[in-house]
Amino acid sequence: MASLSTPVISLPCHPNSSPPTFSTDLRFSSHPALSLIDQCTSIKQLKQVHAQMLRTGVLFDPYSASKLIAASALSSFSSLDYARQVFDQIPQPNVYTWNTLIRAYASSSDPAESILVFLEMLDHCSECPDKYTYPFAIKAASELRALPVGRGFHGMAIKASLGSDIYILNSLVHFYGSCGDLDLARRVFVKTPKKDVVSWNSMITVFAQGNCPQEALELFKEMEAENVKPNDVTMVSVLSACAKKVDLEFGRWVCSYIQRNEIKENLTLNNAMLDMYVKCGSVEDAKRLFDRMPEKDIVSWTTMLDGYAQLGNYEEAWRVFAAMPSQDIAAWNVLISSYEQSGKPKEALAVFNELQKSKSPKPDEVTLVSTLAACAQLGAIDLGGWIHVYIKKQVMKLNCHLTTSLIDMYAKCGDLDKALEVFNSVERRDVFVWSAMIAGLAMHGQGRDALEFFSKMLEAKVKPNAVTFTNVLCACSHTGLVDEGRTFFYQMEPVYGVMPGIKHYACMVDILGRSGNLDEAVELIEKMPIPPTASVWGALLGACKLHGNVVLAEKACSHLLELDPRNHGAYVLLSNIYAKTGKWDEVSGLRKHMRDAGIKKEPGCSSIEVNGSVHEFLVGDNSHPLCKEIYSKLDEMALRLKSNGYVPNKSHLLQFVEEEDMKDHALILHSEKLAIAFGLISLSPSQPIHVVKNLRVCGDCHSVAKLISKLYDREILLRDRYRFHHFREGHCSCNDYW
Repeated sequence: MASLSTPVISLPCHPNSSPPTFSTDLRFSSHPALSLIDQCTSIKQLKQVHAQMLRTGVLFDPYSASKLIAASALSSFSSLDYARQVFDQIPQPNVYTWNTLIRAYASSSDPAESILVFLEMLDHCSECPDKYTYPFAIKAASELRALPVGRGFHGMAIKASLGSDIYILNSLVHFYGSCGDLDLARRVFVKTPKKDVVSWNSMITVFAQGNCPQEALELFKEMEAENVKPNDVTMVSVLSACAKKVDLEFGRWVCSYIQRNEIKENLTLNNAMLDMYVKCGSVEDAKRLFDRMPEKDIVSWTTMLDGYAQLGNYEEAWRVFAAMPSQDIAAWNVLISSYEQSGKPKEALAVFNELQKSKSPKPDEVTLVSTLAACAQLGAIDLGGWIHVYIKKQVMKLNCHLTTSLIDMYAKCGDLDKALEVFNSVERRDVFVWSAMIAGLAMHGQGRDALEFFSKMLEAKVKPNAVTFTNVLCACSHTGLVDEGRTFFYQMEPVYGVMPGIKHYACMVDILGRSGNLDEAVELIEKMPIPPTASVWGALLGACKLHGNVVLAEKACSHLLELDPRNHGAYVLLSNIYAKTGKWDEVSGLRKHMRDAGIKKEPGCSSIEVNGSVHEFLVGDNSHPLCKEIYSKLDEMALRLKSNGYVPNKSHLLQFVEEEDMKDHALILHSEKLAIAFGLISLSPSQPIHVVKNLRVCGDCHSVAKLISKLYDREILLRDRYRFHHFREGHCSCNDYW
């Protein structure tokens, strides 16, 4: 019977089998066993050579031992565990052998071991580390982002009179850049006496990867001026900088420069050009390049897929996906994340469902983060909870990315207790984990708790960022904590070193405006060091609606429309203000202007998850299979509401309706009421009704939800564009401050 086996290498016979002794005999350099090392294609073959070297004493020759170590640690079939075992058998490893092991560990999944071997070398090697040792050790420090360790190596190299060695200096530029210290990287680069192409490449790459694309491009121009000829590595980094800067014109020039200077194109360089075109929004250029590429890999195909998906051309994206030689998880992730980020969460979940059906490849962290974000948008807690269970079953490490996504999903799906449970279950919490929990508490109207978490965050020595303060200010806004909001806003820069941005000013205007401090809000806008955007004027306009200030509303709306003439939200808000004050002529005028200008109001849409399926409703929707039952329940609700003293708040109508009964009818058809009616007929009395609305809930629907929670003894959780409303026994968690 045939069996699979590794080919056996013929080893020369040696009669002398006496115990080996250490030797530096030059005859070992031509020993037949050494030439066999180069012929090995597996660890099994290498072990045969190793055994022969032990029997003949060749292993105890430093040169011979170094060859065996290099093969076991650096070859295509390498095994670091085996390399270490071989190393430990060598009585006096030479510097080359130490360097080989340090180099191998530096490029492994455990670079910390490289540093430990370096420290062993200092203790046990009779020779000092040389100019080849330090670059490998510095590489390990780069992989670990271990700034103090790398600086220590830098100092040791200087003391060893190796401070001006080009290899070491190039390694240090890369190291400091990897650790985020671009200033130190630049200082080392500037002081490098005779820069080679690697020196320039290292510094350009540091700038490109360190979000300084303009500096990378300027350095490339300096390189040209110094008559240093760039290579393909240079151009990859320059193209990356163009992509980050979204500079299509210069990117095209770079591509023509590559051709003019006959820089040899390879797959990596072509993929960099492809990526630049896609990120600069020119999928046409990318397609032309893609079609003429002699070689394509999964990166090439995925880049094209991403290009079409980001432009919203999903038909072409799916065509590329279908044509791919193989669809790895990165390709699936492109589709899921692009759908999620473009506000198409249902489509994102549909792709995830297809991935599950395909059973290969397995979802990775990126897949789950994007899918959880889609669940959060839709309020699909059943699928979100399933993903949480999947993470546990797969024994996936709950890192900060996944933790943040789970907290965000549970909070936005209405289960704040579960979000807190996830938060409390992890030991490592970065600024994004803390910020997500603060945001969750804020959107649920638990402002005091959100501020308490902010205090705990500071106690944990986690430095807040701009996102943290946006969430803290939102917490103050939703719960009317005006003094606290002022304090945090004015402490941001002097106390925490975070410069207030547009979002923070918009939040502060909302805090002041919502609480009735309209004059102070206007004063804040007038004193802003940066030009107010549409979001700032929108916050003031929203406050004017709450307090019925028509004159200021018209001023805010005018500024808003100057910045964004087709902002339908501005027209709707001003229309609401006119409607609230009974100015129906003005309402009609605004509606006519919108029609004439082709500006359409974003339709109200409410969704509800029942038994794992998400059901969506528009205003007056009659497309649902249970439409008859839903409208029957609506009629029943209307009768019960009326008999309990409910009077529709007609100021929330956005159009002029003459007949009173038609006004009532228009209000009862709002999408959230349809979703609640569906929840009442589809869910058991013990199940809360979770509704997600894409717009701010209107005052009439808010009043109706409160009454329904009392009349039907049901818990209703309604998430609108800004926050959660928990309705129970006729009361709302917002205390009517929203």
